[in-house]
Amino acid sequence: MVRRASTLCGWALRSVVVSATLELWSYRSLAVNLAGRELKAKYKRSVLGWLWSLINPAATIGIYTLVFSVILRVQPPVAGNGSLENFALYLFVALVFWSYFQTSIQGSMGALAGAGPLRTKVYFPVEIPILSSMAAGLTQTGVELGILVVIMLVVGNISWTVLLVPLLLALLIAFTLGLALIVGLANVYYRDVGYLVGIVLNFVFYLTPIVYTLEIVPDDYYVFGISARSIIGYNPMAMFVAAARDLLYGLESPTLFEWGRLGLLSGASLVLGWIGFQRWSGDVVEEL
Repeated sequence: MVRRASTLCGWALRSVVVSATLELWSYRSLAVNLAGRELKAKYKRSVLGWLWSLINPAATIGIYTLVFSVILRVQPPVAGNGSLENFALYLFVALVFWSYFQTSIQGSMGALAGAGPLRTKVYFPVEIPILSSMAAGLTQTGVELGILVVIMLVVGNISWTVLLVPLLLALLIAFTLGLALIVGLANVYYRDVGYLVGIVLNFVFYLTPIVYTLEIVPDDYYVFGISARSIIGYNPMAMFVAAARDLLYGLESPTLFEWGRLGLLSGASLVLGWIGFQRWSGDVVEEL
């Protein structure tokens, strides 16, 4: 009897997931149009236009390189080719993946909160604004990754591991989407969430070895009985950044354990985020 009930619950859950997936797929054109509109509006009435998508990350890399490499003299590890030691490239790899995570989380809140007027005119699944915002951010990330790969080709630091980058990016998208669904929904009900998330993202940025290496963190420094290095190492974004640097800078693949860990994190985030969104999004239209 218990086994039968478990089987029925499993079938019901799969039916709900398939139904929701098919509904989202049927509105893919709307998601693409919303993503395109966001991209066009981003640099509207700008003289340089899309050049800002290159200038902004270049300026960020330049500032961080000046502060942490020139002034504070943080030494990057030797690259996979055995000779390159370039802090700017070491930083660039991390910033590409971090920037996608940050912009997706922040963009999801604005996208869902601003979808009210459109939602009153035409029906669409409430997940669509979040998906379209993440798709727009993915376009920017694709441009940055393309530039990064070209630079790595020029400096002679490239390997077959670049072929695994799409897999890592897919895991990051799944992980980010789960969080984006929750914070986007929470921001609709409580607008303080937007300010809180901004503070948390700043904290997580410095808790992730982006502008520094994990090795410079004192191994004997403890917080509540846990070493600071361990706390940083268990940060999910630190895991994604480390894997990205392995693939694109160190020219080696993360271990199967590390891939499995990232897969579990991404799957858990996506599933829990989706379940939470379905549970509490019923009245979101009224709040919009």
